[in-house]
Amino acid sequence: MDLAAVFDVLPTPYAVLDTDLRFVAVNRAFLETSGRPRHELIGRLVFDVFPDNPDDPGTHATANLEASLRRVLRTGRPDTMPLQKYDVAGPDGVFRPCWWSPVNAPVLDEAGQVVLLLHRTENVTGYVTERQAQRFDPGVDLYDLPEDRYRAEADLYVRGQELRAALTAEAVLAERLAGTVQVALQLSGAQSVAELTDIVIGSGLGVLGAGGGAVAVRTPEGDALELTLTDSLGERARRTFQRVPLDSPLPVAVAAATGEVVVLRDLEAALGFTPQMQEVVTSTGLGTWVSLPLQAAGRSVGGLTIGWRGPQDFTDRDFELMRAYAGQCAQSLAALQAHEQERRVAGEQRRLSEALQRSLLTAPFEPDHLQIAVRYLPAATEAQIGGDWYDCFLAPSGTTTLVVGDVAGHDRDAAAAMGQVRNLLRGVSIALGEPPAAVLAALDRAMHHLGVGVIATAVLAQVEQGAAEKAAGLRTLRWSNAGHPPPVLIAPDGTARLLQAQPDVLLGLNPDAERADHATALEPGSTVVLYTDGLVERRDAPLQDGLEWLRATLEQLHHLSAEELCDALLARLDGSPEDDVALLVLRAHPEDGPRPAEAGPQVLPPAEPGAAPPVGQP
Repeated sequence: MDLAAVFDVLPTPYAVLDTDLRFVAVNRAFLETSGRPRHELIGRLVFDVFPDNPDDPGTHATANLEASLRRVLRTGRPDTMPLQKYDVAGPDGVFRPCWWSPVNAPVLDEAGQVVLLLHRTENVTGYVTERQAQRFDPGVDLYDLPEDRYRAEADLYVRGQELRAALTAEAVLAERLAGTVQVALQLSGAQSVAELTDIVIGSGLGVLGAGGGAVAVRTPEGDALELTLTDSLGERARRTFQRVPLDSPLPVAVAAATGEVVVLRDLEAALGFTPQMQEVVTSTGLGTWVSLPLQAAGRSVGGLTIGWRGPQDFTDRDFELMRAYAGQCAQSLAALQAHEQERRVAGEQRRLSEALQRSLLTAPFEPDHLQIAVRYLPAATEAQIGGDWYDCFLAPSGTTTLVVGDVAGHDRDAAAAMGQVRNLLRGVSIALGEPPAAVLAALDRAMHHLGVGVIATAVLAQVEQGAAEKAAGLRTLRWSNAGHPPPVLIAPDGTARLLQAQPDVLLGLNPDAERADHATALEPGSTVVLYTDGLVERRDAPLQDGLEWLRATLEQLHHLSAEELCDALLARLDGSPEDDVALLVLRAHPEDGPRPAEAGPQVLPPAEPGAAPPVGQP
């Protein structure tokens, strides 16, 4: 809280003195009451600025004030002075009779020592003058009133007036300060201009009795204002004043265009400002208006307009409050606009990157009796996209090859690099015709020599079937893992296990790294699940927990088809994923019957001459 600003707007005159009785600070009310500018006070001894009236030495004004201040310095306790006649010289040097009600209080440091004095005083000259006149009024039996009783009565009256004024002013000030803080907190969380408008007009300026208002935002072209009105102004006003040209004569447009505050204190002033105010008054029922410019970072972002039903006698503090809320509104509006612009740009970038990524993730082919389903799920973060990919293709030998990988990074460069690595892997695999470990090793070397400067993880798996296996209706799953989460194998009975083995080094780190193959039987009815880490990694949980969740969930879903399993698995995620997810599910159907309908139509490229028949073909 800005305590200096609070001190300055207190309605009672206050001065701060140092221990040498020199002025350190004074508030606005003290300057108005004393008739002195600030530069004539600060740093000067209080009695040099306000000496005794030489024509009335019997009042002992400076002596009494100094005695009170010295008592405070000595005791460290507040001291309330009796009513004191203390004449003050005007700009012409002539002393004018003045009566004051002073209170002096200490300002202590942490050790309890007095370091400053707080001097509060109230000018009660008007009251005392009136009472003195009554003493000599023949119609008032006060001429024989003892002086001490008169002083006591006057002092009692002054204290009552002071208490009433202080309580009222402090209550109003406290309400406004609390409202300002609350509005600032609410504005920081505003998500729309409509919410911002309701907060400023309703929660903020409600303390001034405002009946409604609107926030006007400059359009991107800058030639018009789009208004968001409070509900209290009614549907007719919202329809009529939804959009206002910047050169409109309406007060809010004038304020936004000129940077000046427009004040229409009553209905007559409103109707006389411009003929268009007739519709404003008729549709809203409000006849008094104040419109303020909204400016942030040196530029105009719009205007704030506030309305009241009846005439208003605004004070300087009222305008200070309205300007404060206008400033808060402008800053929050600018932040909202910047955030919306960031979201639009991020959304466009996201759509472009996702389109690029999806264009590279082609639909899987459909080998006989091997059903393949794939999914790609972008992360929840709008501005990011990763390098996750899946792939499956048929080698010239008829071997079905499956790949899931992840290029490090979350931007368009990562998506583009993913396309390079994916296509390079296809070419290396087709050209070599080797097991997975040899293919990944060759890919690593190719990435190094071609300058594909990225790091990636991947699992490459091949479904093999020799003559003996075909006769027995079996297949072999052979895979190699380059730093990637392990595949999951679901047996025909529904039990699931992680195909865990010591993973080899990531791609892109060491082109000469040795890589290993791993193999397991793939029985008819088995399912293989390959995925990227976005499916199992969570910020608040170890990776092993995510892997166990996946294994247990797949056991629960094992009865579903490959396509259904993909959808059900992604639906089980707790909210949107924090990272992209690429998912590939392979279901090995029995070969002793026709191709299952759920596996889709048979689509097989012809095998090369002399090559072994594709998996599932005689």
